[in-house]
Amino acid sequence: MTLNRNSFAPMRALGRGALAILLLALFALQPARASESEVQTIWRLLDYVAVDYPGAVSGDKVMSAAEYAEMTEFATQVEARLKRLPQKAAKPNLVARAATLRQSIAAKSAPATIEEQSRGLAEALLGSYPVPLAPRSAPDLARGAKLYAENCSMCHGATGAGNGPGAAGLDPPPIAFTDAARARERSLFALYQVISQGLEGTSMASFEALPDGDRWALSFYVGSLAFPESSQTVGRQIWDAEAPVRAAIPDLATLVAKTPAQLAREIGDDKAGPLTAFLRRQPEAAVAKPAGSLALSRQRLEASLKAYSAGDRGAASDLALSAYLDGFEPVEPVLAARDPDLMAKIELAMGNLRSTIGKGRPVAEVETANAEVARLFVEAEAALAPEQASVSSSFLGAFGILLREGLEALLIVIAMMAFLRKTGRTDVMGYVHGGWVSALTAGALTWFVATYFIGVSGASRELTEGFGSLFAAIILISVGIWMHGKSNAEAWQRYIKEKISAALSRRSAWFLFGLTFLVVYREVFETILFYAALWAQGNGGAMLAGAATAAVLLGLIAWAMLCYSARLPITQFFSWSAALIAVLAIGLAGKGVGGLQEAGLLGVTPLAGFPRVPILGVYPTLQTVLAQLAAAIILAAGFWFNRARAPRAA
Repeated sequence: MTLNRNSFAPMRALGRGALAILLLALFALQPARASESEVQTIWRLLDYVAVDYPGAVSGDKVMSAAEYAEMTEFATQVEARLKRLPQKAAKPNLVARAATLRQSIAAKSAPATIEEQSRGLAEALLGSYPVPLAPRSAPDLARGAKLYAENCSMCHGATGAGNGPGAAGLDPPPIAFTDAARARERSLFALYQVISQGLEGTSMASFEALPDGDRWALSFYVGSLAFPESSQTVGRQIWDAEAPVRAAIPDLATLVAKTPAQLAREIGDDKAGPLTAFLRRQPEAAVAKPAGSLALSRQRLEASLKAYSAGDRGAASDLALSAYLDGFEPVEPVLAARDPDLMAKIELAMGNLRSTIGKGRPVAEVETANAEVARLFVEAEAALAPEQASVSSSFLGAFGILLREGLEALLIVIAMMAFLRKTGRTDVMGYVHGGWVSALTAGALTWFVATYFIGVSGASRELTEGFGSLFAAIILISVGIWMHGKSNAEAWQRYIKEKISAALSRRSAWFLFGLTFLVVYREVFETILFYAALWAQGNGGAMLAGAATAAVLLGLIAWAMLCYSARLPITQFFSWSAALIAVLAIGLAGKGVGGLQEAGLLGVTPLAGFPRVPILGVYPTLQTVLAQLAAAIILAAGFWFNRARAPRAA
């Protein structure tokens, strides 16, 4: 049996094939990402119609021909853009409602009718195509004021009255942010959308180049100009004294979504104005506790059940998925550290709910599954309460997460290092070290970018973990079969001593670099997200102590593995390494499919009574079991083939 640069050819070919599959899958996701921007644009147009139509039509008469033409154009755009969205069960209904809105504008219907149709369509749109609706943290109003002075005051005026030196001759004229009647109908999310994307047909340019946090800061500052600063003292008193008022705005997502007019209908005009003045200048008051409330998840569950009862199965499925990804996923790392059994129950219940919806089961069954998830969310909120963030839970959480994630990567890296030592090719050891060091560096960069520039959504996290796991599993299957083949070659030891110097080509060394980077970065990515959530709970010292303890233990494990592997006969080393890599590959196959299921890319078929062992990638769903079974069959076939050809090779 001769090992030369072509010996790694099957591995390289399979690796390239897996990479091609991964890239195709990622490109396939691009329409979904592109649709997010399109959905936001449609929502913004509908909001603009709802707010500005009264200035175009009154009493069945056109009051402003230019405004009316703009309303007609926007309604036409809404209908056309809806038709371009990805196909979903709710899409035909949305398009039909857009056509009704366009016809109502053409008939010069009453402003109240147009507002009702626009707002209703906008709400239904977000129910069927959920998009991010809130900042990740409380915006900085001082930063917003500075940005306004630099970018907006020339046209909108220093006070926001729309009378800046650059306003002359603009058609339509700049918006007066101090117009209280108009501001009552405009949400902060609507302002954010206009700032982000601009407004076609006007002089309002897009400020998408600004960081997301800056655009939100600017939105809050602009949104506060119509509400007197002097009234925020009364608003603070209302906020501090009345629990029902705080319940009406439980978090930033609710604050940015509600218009002052909507708030007035809920708590009264006398309270809505001062409260808006206060919260838009002091948004940190509406920020949920670090542990997070699952109010958004419950809202999406309720909306999902309503959609299913109305016969819209597609919207119900999307909303149920959003309840998990947008509401539960951000607090999942903390719950995993405090109560892993409860987290497992929630994931199982969510999968069962989505499966029940997908199968079109009777409403009563869906309602039961929905209620079970809601009940578990109540338990989760109790476990996530700030008082549960003890020093011991922070220590054990940090220790367990790093040990679990690090051990999986460590086993693969140590196997490769031991292989190079056994074969006398320590000269290419630097590629393996370069792989894991680069993965740690990329992980630190990921944390920095996710913290200060963009947010990592629940879907993005699950897709990254899912595709990363599947890609690694495919490569490890090929590596495991290759290593098993070497354990059956009696001539292997003689060849190692004589010709190993030419065994590994530079391309093979880079293959080792890529594999090391992939398996380590996948674990680093997940660890970063878990640690970021734990850090927000406080007890930073205990968390760092837990991480340090786990790092020391991982170091000892690595040392022991390297020492022990050095004493093994080389054929036995390859045999044991092949078995270890096979187990890891099967586990990653299950984890990859599980991640894609949680992201909503694959369906969920629960298996009642089937065990759940996350560390081995074992989950109680038909899809994950089939994926692991397929990986096991491929490995078994490869091992059988190696045994069958071993005598001929010898």
